[in-house]
Amino acid sequence: MVRVDRLSKRLGDFELRGVSFELATGDYGVLLGPTGCGKTVLLETIAGINRPEGGAVWLDGQDVTRWPPERRGIGFVYQRSMLFPNLSVRDNVAYGLRYHGVARPDRARRVQRVAELVGIGRLLDRGVEGLSGGESQKVALARALAIEPRILLLDEPLAPLDPPTKDALCAEIAALHRQLGTTILHVTHDQDEARVLGGQIGILRDGRLLQFGPKDEVFDRPNSPFVARFVGTENVFRARAERQGAGLRLQLGCGAVLAKGGPEGDVGLCVRPELISIVAPPPSAAVGESAPPDGGGGATCGIAGTVDAISDRGAVVRVEVATGHERFVVLEPKREYAASGLRVGQAVGVSFVPEAVHVFRWEGD
Repeated sequence: MVRVDRLSKRLGDFELRGVSFELATGDYGVLLGPTGCGKTVLLETIAGINRPEGGAVWLDGQDVTRWPPERRGIGFVYQRSMLFPNLSVRDNVAYGLRYHGVARPDRARRVQRVAELVGIGRLLDRGVEGLSGGESQKVALARALAIEPRILLLDEPLAPLDPPTKDALCAEIAALHRQLGTTILHVTHDQDEARVLGGQIGILRDGRLLQFGPKDEVFDRPNSPFVARFVGTENVFRARAERQGAGLRLQLGCGAVLAKGGPEGDVGLCVRPELISIVAPPPSAAVGESAPPDGGGGATCGIAGTVDAISDRGAVVRVEVATGHERFVVLEPKREYAASGLRVGQAVGVSFVPEAVHVFRWEGD
């Protein structure tokens, strides 16, 4: 288990500010955040490369905050593989084992085992100069795993790879995690990467950890406008909420919508674009207004609007609907879009059920 408790670190003008979270043994955690938010600084502070100004790092119940990196039993893979150019693949993988004084027979056995697991057995006797990007990252991964680390830290290891190689290595890392059960903390700015790999997700911004928890909780129930937008919930609006029966009535510029629950008063709400349906013809309300919510189990409301933009996103089509007050983004499966005949300028409605609406306290964006 890794526990980070109110960790703080200042580097120049940047400050990591009171970061706290726990990652259970065997879990795969992913920290998401934009460039410059402190992801690498946090990993390096956990690893002992940076010494914190405040807070503590615990590994398997031991306070390792003042331990040097080599005592912590941590494997680390950076965005650049950082292989030793004068060593063979085999010697690169064995480097940590040699440093820790592992006997030659055991070292050879562990190198062979991890190389086969990672899929680089055929490369062991080669130099590293001619390796592809994907092969280099596999060697770096094998080197980190060979020491049988308490925790494996991955600093955007897939970022420099082309999309097919990235997808393949992402799947291989997921398979390795299932097979080995190694505790992994991985940082990235790619939400798709986080969805594929992460069990626990954290969102960093400007040195602060805004939210940390199970993947479905963070993606489906974000706690702020920034988190909602960063995890791909493009429909984020400010509203006024009041209790209505067992749920909430939320007043938007385009009308009222319903939610199953949440805080009252000045709130934010979000609806994931794949949970919204497009209705044509539109409801019996003027463009920019909503049909009255029924308060029952049907659609929250039918909000009238106009198709403003359409873009092909592969398996789905992204449709933007302007209501005059808010703009809704809808992801339509390509087959449904093809059957609908939607076109820019068409009058439509957007519709979603109360369960699709997540409400949070509005505390700025």
